[in-house]
Amino acid sequence: MSESTLQPYQKEFLGQPIGLYVLFLTEMWERFSYYGMRAILVLYMTTSTLGEDIRGAGLGWTDREALALYGWYTMLVYVMSIPGGMIADKVLGQKKAVLYGAIILCLGHGVLVLTDTWAFYTGLGLIILGVGLLKPNISTMVGGLYKAGDIRRDKGFSIFYIGINLGSLLATTAIGFVVIQFGWHAGFGLAGVVMLLGLLNYVFGQKYLTQVGNFISTKGDENEVSYGAMFLKLAKSPKQLIIASILLLISFYGWYTLDWGYGLLFIFLTIIAALLMMIYKELDSQVYKDRFVVLLLSFIMVIIFWGAFEQAGGLMNLYTDTKTDRVLFGWEIPTVMFQGLNAGFIILFATAVASVWAKRKLKGKEGSSIFKMAVGIIIMGFGFLFMVFAAMEFEKSGTSSMMWLVLAYFFHTIGELCLSPVALSFITKLAPAKYASLMMGVYFASSGLGNKVAGIVGEAASDFGDYTIFLGILVFTIVFGSLFILILKPLKRLTHGAEDNEVVMHYDSTDV
Repeated sequence: MSESTLQPYQKEFLGQPIGLYVLFLTEMWERFSYYGMRAILVLYMTTSTLGEDIRGAGLGWTDREALALYGWYTMLVYVMSIPGGMIADKVLGQKKAVLYGAIILCLGHGVLVLTDTWAFYTGLGLIILGVGLLKPNISTMVGGLYKAGDIRRDKGFSIFYIGINLGSLLATTAIGFVVIQFGWHAGFGLAGVVMLLGLLNYVFGQKYLTQVGNFISTKGDENEVSYGAMFLKLAKSPKQLIIASILLLISFYGWYTLDWGYGLLFIFLTIIAALLMMIYKELDSQVYKDRFVVLLLSFIMVIIFWGAFEQAGGLMNLYTDTKTDRVLFGWEIPTVMFQGLNAGFIILFATAVASVWAKRKLKGKEGSSIFKMAVGIIIMGFGFLFMVFAAMEFEKSGTSSMMWLVLAYFFHTIGELCLSPVALSFITKLAPAKYASLMMGVYFASSGLGNKVAGIVGEAASDFGDYTIFLGILVFTIVFGSLFILILKPLKRLTHGAEDNEVVMHYDSTDV
């Protein structure tokens, strides 16, 4: 079929839909803004208010205080993906949700340029709202570019993932230099400028996205998803109601014994748990029910993975800043730039790792998504072995080699490549179509909970020490990943062949 007879959304480049590259660039600039700001957030909060640091005055918080806010912020960024997915499903459609999310992000990063305390909290709040709208829906749009059973889907998500990490690499490199030269708020401002680039790219690339992400009204459709109706039905569902009531009591207990923030979090999670139970009850076939269970189990894997991995922006970031010898050939490498190692390794190895898994599966060897994710957790866990060595060296000599960090980030990256893009693709394969955006939101909320776990674990280093924390993460992740490999066969049976018989599929001029 002649390329000239195809509509823009049907055209391909390097074997992938051109729309993938529009979303690739949009996500790249959005991730530049997010990871650039995240890389300096904890450092900014813990820098003295006196302005003695060459990067300018910070907030003067303790490590524990900074890691606590870091955990809440990075969690909420992703937890907001649940309402973001719902809004897309019921009101806007994914395409408009991404657009409005990008606009809000530009405003959030712009506000962070200001030095006032109110601007700091307002900027973080706007970023939370913007990412909540953009993040789950742009990923769902990537899945929508492919037909069911198209084996290119996993590789497409891996290419998309390169965009995420190219943005991260550019951010940690550029913002590291900008902060050294012009101060913290110049770094926040640069993040806003590149987010504007992402918005413009998305707006001008719409002709390649005409068939994906559109709002489809389900009003009057018997299959319409009514979340309000589901909660009303909860009162008539004894088992689900009892479980939800117990969770709610636990939430109130957490409110009074911990603090109101945890109480609100637990109440929110109770609401989501109740919704998921009702969705499970409403599914009209055992196949969908079984796949839904597997999806929920995969979300537990996601929480554990990011709970360990996200030490990069918190505890490992502080460790790099204060306990690592960063001098190379007489030049001290900015702390922020070490977070670019992860992104750099992803750019180098993403397609290779995806190709290895694809070839393995085509040869009939084990290559299921659950297996990849379990292996990813184990590989990432081994990265903390090098942080154990780093902590041991610091205890002996008062400093540690940057080589330990390089090796840790390398193993973390390979583990990430086995889990994160695979999990994104896995959701688009197993989630019922009418719950696609919501389940993508739950995935990112799981990532957010992992970020909160990371903050709590990082805070514990103040009491137990870096060595104990790094060793604990190493042991736990290896045991956890191995457990999922042991139960792999029954989990695969529950997917009912969702990943079987995948082949390469292309658009032709008859597809509309």
